Amino acid sequence: MGNMATENAAGARISSLLDAGSFVEIGGAVTARNTDFNMQQKETPADGVITGYGVIDGNLVYVYSQDASVLGGAIGEMHAKKIANIYDMAMKMGAPVIGLVDCAGLRLQEATDALDAFGSLYLKQAMASGVIPQITAIFGTCGGGLSVIPALTDFTFMEKDAGKLFVNSPNAIPGNTAAKLDTSSAEFQSEKSGLVDDIGSEEEILESIRSLVCMLPCNNEEDASYDECADDLNRVCEGIENAAEDTAIALTQISDCQIFFEAKKHYAKDMVTGFIRLNGMTVGAVANRSKVYNEEAEVVEEFDGSLSAKGAEKAADFITFCDAFNIPVLTLTNVSGFKAGKYEEKHLAKDTARLAYAFANATVPKVNVIIGKSYGSAYVAMNSKSIGADMVYAWPNAEIGMMEAALAAKIMYADSDSDTIKEKAAEYKELQSSPLSAARRGYVDTIIEPADTRKYVIGAFEMLFTKREDRPMKKHGTV
Repeated sequence: MGNMATENAAGARISSLLDAGSFVEIGGAVTARNTDFNMQQKETPADGVITGYGVIDGNLVYVYSQDASVLGGAIGEMHAKKIANIYDMAMKMGAPVIGLVDCAGLRLQEATDALDAFGSLYLKQAMASGVIPQITAIFGTCGGGLSVIPALTDFTFMEKDAGKLFVNSPNAIPGNTAAKLDTSSAEFQSEKSGLVDDIGSEEEILESIRSLVCMLPCNNEEDASYDECADDLNRVCEGIENAAEDTAIALTQISDCQIFFEAKKHYAKDMVTGFIRLNGMTVGAVANRSKVYNEEAEVVEEFDGSLSAKGAEKAADFITFCDAFNIPVLTLTNVSGFKAGKYEEKHLAKDTARLAYAFANATVPKVNVIIGKSYGSAYVAMNSKSIGADMVYAWPNAEIGMMEAALAAKIMYADSDSDTIKEKAAEYKELQSSPLSAARRGYVDTIIEPADTRKYVIGAFEMLFTKREDRPMKKHGTV
């Protein structure tokens, strides 16, 4: 255990997170070098951060945990250098970095030394992005420049009561106070900013991180995220069509032993993102959602089935992560078109472009199941055949095309009577919007019964396992 003070909160968090007795501390004797403002008279054990390595379910991870009992956990020069050192080791070994944040900000007594060391952390994180998974958990204050740290990582968790995440504190925002709107709260940051994947108690967060680490590859080359599959590969998902509106439930039903780890759980709930397992393999899942059910099967939130700007942004970020770590992507598509609204007009074109780019740019295996409506350009952006899906399935009741048949008939036969329009709508539905018409043109590979979805998607990913696909030579895209 090194000389980690197990009785303090920072040490206790590491003990709860890692397999029992596996933590090895690095740099436990490091203290602040600065002597300005009588700093030499202040004790700074471990310079306010415990760093080291250990294992989670046998997987190597590097951890830093800030100690709020040392100068409020404020970041000084040596504090930041210790975290940077952990990043260097993690990059060499190809293992995730987990940061447990509880910090009063930058140490004023160390000014430019602290800033420089802090800047080097941004650099380490940027270099590590897409190479090793990075996870942050916020248990106390994470403000100012420190708020950039979780934003540079892949997954962020927040303690629901004590966690505070902000660039400027709520009281520093003109016309606002924390009492009026606490912009630093876990609730605000998870629902409105979309920076936080989930919130909960300290125990729940540490347990979530353990589950997540076990589902993720340890780096972008080695994949240790496979697990034995104890579930029937041909298991029939009886009644899964009833979950077409709440796809978080549908994804849970498809997954091995009903395992589903949802990412950005409280943000843009009209789009579901998360990880499932199929025959023991981790798969990233993206799905449109029009209703949210609670555990009592009551509808708690409802959406109109359209693609929103925030939903597109959430999905694009998730797909980019999956592609970086060679995680295959499954989509459940059920989208009626683009969302209408002032916010959407500001953001939707750009965010849909990012979504289409993320799908088209990803070289991992991509499977799409059309489970409901699939209309217009929103359908095209949702992992359609045209932007690179490897396999596209559709349920028999799916509707695929330009727009709803009734609306198309009204436009094409504007001067006709209602009977003619009704007749033409039925004709249009059969000729233009049915899954069969899409299959005849090759846009859908196979029409499948909803209950057989698990069997088909497992088969598709098995077949796609050896997929290799090149992209034009370039440094990177600009979307």
